[in-house]
Amino acid sequence: MTRLIFLGPPGAGKGTQSQTLAEHLNIPHVSTGEILRQAMKEQTLLGIKAQNYVNSGELVPDQLVQDMVQERLSQPDAGNGWILDGFPRKVTQAAFLEELLETIHQSGERVVNLDAPDEVVIARLLDRGRKDDTEEVIRRRLEVYRAETAPLIDYYRDRLKLLTVNGNQSQEDVTSELQKVIAS
Repeated sequence: MTRLIFLGPPGAGKGTQSQTLAEHLNIPHVSTGEILRQAMKEQTLLGIKAQNYVNSGELVPDQLVQDMVQERLSQPDAGNGWILDGFPRKVTQAAFLEELLETIHQSGERVVNLDAPDEVVIARLLDRGRKDDTEEVIRRRLEVYRAETAPLIDYYRDRLKLLTVNGNQSQEDVTSELQKVIAS
């Protein structure tokens, strides 16, 4: 039973690697961004609530995101494993997730920290060519990521759940290393 949480800075390859691995393991890739967009598109109760925040330019509150994660992980296809991408982002969310997994009898999760140097992720993000991906904006996103996520890395390391993978390799080499560390 594979239950993985992916951490890593923007541009480290979390989305690509978690999708590839989910397909390889035949388990759902659970992206909080996708859950949010899907819930808004389907106009679910949680989606309607989230849409109100999005429409007014606000961040969707933690509680609402947590409710969406709980709903998604409770679905039948998640019973055999999953890969979480984009959640948790803070220690309070990690504590919530730990309690949730205990409640729904899904323990044994491990955390993959896909690590890459700032200069590498900056170059990758600039190569994407998105209008909002200026070097200044990317550096700010990295600062925010480090401030919010560094405590998460320690949180999971202290619980002996952290696996670190070098994201500064070719996509194929990262995938290969991920498969090795997960199999061990």
